[in-house]
Amino acid sequence: MECISVFDMLKIGIGPSSSHTLGPWRAAERWITELKTENKFNQVEAIFVDLFGSLSLTGKGHATDYAIMLGLSGFDPETIPTMDIDKTIALIKNTCTLCFNNERPLAFNPETHIVFNRTFLPFHSNAMVFTAIINGKKTKSTFYSIGGGFVVKQERTVHKKNFEIKCSFPYPIEKGTELLQFCKNLNFPISQVVLENEKSIRSEKEIDSELKRIWDTILECMYLGCHTEGNLPGGLNVRRRAYDMHQNLKGTKPYSNPVDWIYSIRDTEVKFRQIIKWVSCFALAVNEVNASLGRVVTAPTNGSAGVIPAVLMYYLVIENHDGDFNDIKRFLLVAGEIGSIFKKGATISAAMGGCQAEIGVSSAMAAGALTELLGGTPEQVLVAAEIAMEHHLGLTCDPIGGLVQIPCIERNAMGAIKAINAAELALDTDPKNVKVPLDKVVNTMWETAKDMNTKYKETSEGGLAVRVNMADC
Repeated sequence: MECISVFDMLKIGIGPSSSHTLGPWRAAERWITELKTENKFNQVEAIFVDLFGSLSLTGKGHATDYAIMLGLSGFDPETIPTMDIDKTIALIKNTCTLCFNNERPLAFNPETHIVFNRTFLPFHSNAMVFTAIINGKKTKSTFYSIGGGFVVKQERTVHKKNFEIKCSFPYPIEKGTELLQFCKNLNFPISQVVLENEKSIRSEKEIDSELKRIWDTILECMYLGCHTEGNLPGGLNVRRRAYDMHQNLKGTKPYSNPVDWIYSIRDTEVKFRQIIKWVSCFALAVNEVNASLGRVVTAPTNGSAGVIPAVLMYYLVIENHDGDFNDIKRFLLVAGEIGSIFKKGATISAAMGGCQAEIGVSSAMAAGALTELLGGTPEQVLVAAEIAMEHHLGLTCDPIGGLVQIPCIERNAMGAIKAINAAELALDTDPKNVKVPLDKVVNTMWETAKDMNTKYKETSEGGLAVRVNMADC
């Protein structure tokens, strides 16, 4: 049984896409490691990259070429100063030179050394082939970016998913029924079962430290999004809305940092309309930062990165003013586990399953996590996750211009609101009366993904992407 950690589901990286930006970036890093392991790195005379399928069709809008160049240059998406990205790319383009792993300058013209092939390779729609010229001969390595920043080398079929994640948890979980059985046997809430698994591969101090780092990144991202105005890059000229919404919502209490900002929000009006607006504002803020090549946390992907932050903030600033790091920890542990169940049983890649695999999964993750914090039983947590996904089934991915902007940014706000609603419905539900268990909806999502027309799987060849002209935006 494959073993997926919470920290596999919640990764820190650069936007706008986990599958089209973070994944290719990590693939470039892995290729460099391969070359070094095989003692070939210093022999490389030239490098080329071929992108296939969805990576090619929407790669420009998703900054796939930027990610490839930054990865080949030796930068880490978790630590690179985001303000350095544009000047680094400009330097490569202007000089037609790339410093391979920040060690060896090589001739590199992005226009000819990165090739966007419209064809699809058979095993996954996000494929890339790295080629090195050594002693005049080509050596190639193929990677697949399978969603959420996960990258694999071995081909994947629709019957068996090889995620290349190998470890051994004391409580191995692939399905919701297995998770509930462990909760029952141990008399633990879901968050505690997940924590026990995580403790088998790292200390609790390390777990807390990494979860704190993830939360800090989420909070900084929301804060930045709420305090940055103007238009998003890419050609659609989409105006940032989080800034305007925040200006209309925020109270008069002063603040100077993200933590004080939380306390200032708690003092604002919280009528029903304001609650909806605040939740939407948080979600929009994250995904506007994501669309600007900012740093976000995959949850479970970059395109759906705003749902979990928005719902968690809803709990902290509206539902429970006494919420603390322990609540944040529990929320992220539960969310990560629910996401891993979808990844194991279906997909979190829009290129494989449409937007149901991104916004749908993130909404299910947030709904389940919120339900535990609001006092729900493990059974009710899974009911909430099921409800949230049930009402995202069939959601297509048809980004205009291949950009993670329209309809992606708004969908995060909608997914967050649905998650809160799903949690409330679950808390008033007797699990004994539930007709559709989580595992059934996971299976249904995967079957729907396989049945969905390819043009609705992150290709920009269907739906809004062909009905709306970029020139009219």
